[in-house]
Amino acid sequence: QVQLVESGGGLVQAGGSLRLSCEAPGSILDFDAMAWYRQAPGKQRELVGGIRFGAPTSYTDSVKGRFTISRDNVKKNTIYLQMNSLNPEDTAVYYCNADQGAWSAPLWGQGTQVTVSS
Repeated sequence: QVQLVESGGGLVQAGGSLRLSCEAPGSILDFDAMAWYRQAPGKQRELVGGIRFGAPTSYTDSVKGRFTISRDNVKKNTIYLQMNSLNPEDTAVYYCNADQGAWSAPLWGQGTQVTVSS
């Protein structure tokens, strides 16, 4: 099954920024919604934030004011996660998710590692 492709992870110092990209196989408007998740070592995967087209984006409390989800209005198949003021607690593998509706399984990417050093 065609999946999503994330990129942009890496190693950054605390206080720094990264921008993650998620590329879909087709137009992102084909999906009901898209989201970013993350999973830190030894922890469960958690929702970082989501975008439902035509509605405001939403974020988990720990990233509000620091992370921003946006879509590429030119490429039409990409969303981004801009991460500012990173701290070591943001270290995790970040995954992109696409909701295809109630009758189809969601799409996932392979994940991209983000490591924040103190």
